[in-house]
Amino acid sequence: MARSIWKGSIAFGLVNIPVGLTSAESRPDIQLHMVDSKNHARIRYERVNADTGEEVPWDRMVKGYEHEEGKFILLSGDELDLVQPKLTKTIEISEFVSLADIDPILFDKPYYLEPEKRGKKAYALLREALRKTGKAGISRVVIRTREYLSAMFVRDDVLILMLLRFPQEIRSSAKLELPFSKDDEWKPVKKEMDLAVRLIGDMTEDWKPGEFHDEYREALMNYIESKATKGEAVDDVKDRDEEPAEGGGKILDLAEYLERSVKKASGGGKAAGNKTRKKPAGKNAAKKATAKKSSRSA
Repeated sequence: MARSIWKGSIAFGLVNIPVGLTSAESRPDIQLHMVDSKNHARIRYERVNADTGEEVPWDRMVKGYEHEEGKFILLSGDELDLVQPKLTKTIEISEFVSLADIDPILFDKPYYLEPEKRGKKAYALLREALRKTGKAGISRVVIRTREYLSAMFVRDDVLILMLLRFPQEIRSSAKLELPFSKDDEWKPVKKEMDLAVRLIGDMTEDWKPGEFHDEYREALMNYIESKATKGEAVDDVKDRDEEPAEGGGKILDLAEYLERSVKKASGGGKAAGNKTRKKPAGKNAAKKATAKKSSRSA
């Protein structure tokens, strides 16, 4: 387990539970640097004054907010400290809500809460109470001088502290050009809906997230390792999964496309209940459906 980023406590009512906060994320990103192709030297970025073109030393740099074009309100470090949230190591639950009522679009960053030895009994009590009620504890927490909204809930035997986006951080979808559900022009006909529901049923499987992984990162690392081993004389990377688009740019009737999809998902025309797909079929079917969708849009 990774080292705790801070130790504090959970507080709800009169109950206080000492805990450590540990990131639940692991992002093994591939770090690529900007390099001069002439001599392979790293490119260094400088702090340059936009007006004079001169490099600015660190002791002259201050933060500023552009409240009008070209006009800045300068803020010193002391001034920023005045408005920073009070540093606290307490996750004080202010209310409980149904976990199902929290829109997943608000989920931002997960943390594990690990109890200290003397807090294990109270930790287990809160965990099982949340599990039984299906509730999440809402609180504000300060991490590295910034205050976050958070939701605490149960996953297996651990309490998760999920940092939440504030609703104001989510852009409205009102300006998107959507086929609105109340508009009769886009209302599906019964045959199309029945076929779509059947197709979803045929493609439904138990959710096993462990079967998925970052294919882009894996492919990039394999390519990088290949170049390191062979030098610059490396075969071109080709997308083996790419399939030729259907010719003629024919636009399929939606019901016809769904019927073909149902037959494909159910094993070439067999009854929907007789699923004979191989394990990877769901992923391949999704890729093929995407390719066909692109060809129809062309």
